[in-house]
Amino acid sequence: MNWIPLTEIDQLDQIKTSSFLTPQVIFKHSTRCSISSMALNRLERDTAPSNANFYYLDLIKYRSISNAIAEIFSVFHESPQILVIKNGECIYDESHQGISMNEIAEQVA
Repeated sequence: MNWIPLTEIDQLDQIKTSSFLTPQVIFKHSTRCSISSMALNRLERDTAPSNANFYYLDLIKYRSISNAIAEIFSVFHESPQILVIKNGECIYDESHQGISMNEIAEQVA
């Protein structure tokens, strides 16, 4: 899995713009949560679709970015959480045990 670290709030504009060409996936991970660690492990064991960019956000360290994601993409904050961004909008979000690479692959197809 080739995660792109999401560490700067300015990256959200880039993600939104890039989503018009390539689906963008954001994984919001709580480094203090065992459920979040299990979701991350499940994602990393599966093969990620090659037609999307995958961003990793440590939401403990970058809580302001997590808050901005909720506002910009009109989603309720959850942890762990996966978002698929296409054409500038969040078209899919899921959390906890609902996070699966198969679902992500369907959304970015």
